[in-house]
Amino acid sequence: MAYRLLKIVIAKGDYDKADIMDKLDAYYAFGRITTEEYNELMTIVNGNDETGAE
Repeated sequence: MAYRLLKIVIAKGDYDKADIMDKLDAYYAFGRITTEEYNELMTIVNGNDETGAE
């Protein structure tokens, strides 16, 4: 469930990059998202840099 919510927030692009990266780290550290989910979401966040979302 956390993964789906995070993906929706990231897809909307209305977030602070440092803040969302901290959230992803915390969710991953506490086992709320898997390694695969974490890597996918981080790739999307880092890819959004090129489109200007921050």
